[in-house]
Amino acid sequence: MIGVYHPGDSLVHRTPALVKLGLLAVLVTVVALQSSLLALGIAAGATALLFLPARLPVAAVWGQIAPILWVLAFAVPVQWLFAGWEAAATMGLRLVIAVALAALYTLTTPVTATLDAMQTLLRPFRRWIDADRVGLALALAIRCVPLLADIVREVLEARKARGAEGSIVALAVPVIVRALQTADHLGEALIARGFDD
Repeated sequence: MIGVYHPGDSLVHRTPALVKLGLLAVLVTVVALQSSLLALGIAAGATALLFLPARLPVAAVWGQIAPILWVLAFAVPVQWLFAGWEAAATMGLRLVIAVALAALYTLTTPVTATLDAMQTLLRPFRRWIDADRVGLALALAIRCVPLLADIVREVLEARKARGAEGSIVALAVPVIVRALQTADHLGEALIARGFDD
């Protein structure tokens, strides 16, 4: 979800994240339970139509859906071999539809809206779960992914400059050390703001 949101003012963009999450869960469940190729074909067409009002760039949509095609390139032939072409086609359609629906959600919903929706969902369970802290933990986890990617990129560049490109140790050790240092700084910042338990 990080960095893939495309701002817009379409109905899809304006729909509250909680509503979109609910629809996503229902639609993916219905698709997963569907075994008719005709019904899945109709669902695939309907999913494609959902992208039209969102007016999303084709490259952005393709960037979200293309990675699943590598999985399908291996999984569909195996499924065909062991269960027949109908089972393979059914499995492939289910996966592509589910990924496309998830892509529509991530491309039209900011991460902050998703975090707010998760906190709203957890509030009824406040007796057992602190929704605000879960939201904070999710926000930190999401923020740490690009942070860790930056650390790895910087270490790779430094390793290349030192001529140690083939060394796993020259990659793993600095990445682990820098990740732990970043975690320490993050912990200190949280303690300074009163999140010390």
